Amino acid sequence: MKVIVLGGYGFVGKNVVEELNKRGDEVFPLSRRNGFDLTKLDIVVDKFKKISPDVIINCAAHVGSLHYVTEKAADVLDDNIRIIINIYKAVKISSPDTIIINPISNCSYPGNTNIQNEVEYWKGPVHPSVWAYGNSRRMLVVTSKCYNMQYGIKSINFIAPNAYGPGDYTDPNRTHALNGMIIRMLEAKKKGAETFEIWGTGKPIREWIYVKDLARILVDAVERQKPQIEPINIAQNKGYSIKEIAEIIKEVVGYNGDLVFNTRYQDGDPVKILDDKLFRKKYPDFVFTDLKEGIKETVEYYKKELEVV
Repeated sequence: MKVIVLGGYGFVGKNVVEELNKRGDEVFPLSRRNGFDLTKLDIVVDKFKKISPDVIINCAAHVGSLHYVTEKAADVLDDNIRIIINIYKAVKISSPDTIIINPISNCSYPGNTNIQNEVEYWKGPVHPSVWAYGNSRRMLVVTSKCYNMQYGIKSINFIAPNAYGPGDYTDPNRTHALNGMIIRMLEAKKKGAETFEIWGTGKPIREWIYVKDLARILVDAVERQKPQIEPINIAQNKGYSIKEIAEIIKEVVGYNGDLVFNTRYQDGDPVKILDDKLFRKKYPDFVFTDLKEGIKETVEYYKKELEVV
């Protein structure tokens, strides 16, 4: 198949490209790194016409840490809305038979939901700490539904938890939360710091997915090609507190200092765990990577990237 991976040089995208290459698909990773600007409709239309893809996996987004998406809220919203509309408009114009696969962050769930069940997706606003990014992710569902209603454009929508693993930024302000903690703890160990600061109270509970597991599920959807407008969780129904994650990273990194909590930083939602009932009906045999093993592989990746021992 011809598969475009939008954001194909980013964290999730490059792992998806790797999985697609294993299958032998004709893969087209596109991002600003190779001159592809999703905020420019004419560029998107032209590229989609030339490739005529069977599938587009949409890993493109303007995103960053909790603090980044608050500080840059308007920019984050503006870029993401433009990207979403341009993708669907370009498919409608140039390749209306293309299936679009959207992994959507679970921060788009209502902010007061502890166990995130698909039937409760619209029952309340997203948490204020992710207002711009979370609402832009909701717009993926809205846009895919509208373009299906009017133009028959087909989509597969997944809700994914916090991802971690190899291939992310090395700037802790731009990485996903767990990766950022690994980077900072490796640096703390290198400097011989006596304390390691954790942003917030450490109490919020999150579900995490190893990025290569996420990539495998998205590529499996390429094989199945079964449209699914209403989003389905990619879920393990299991969460860990930020403090627990920090303690695992501390053990794997071999850091000997003390963990301290800076409560001047906001926590975000107290609990975000995805209900896995629907996922297990569709993927009964899928085996997720053990969290500690995934953290070990991620630490090794950052040791090489940051050139630390």
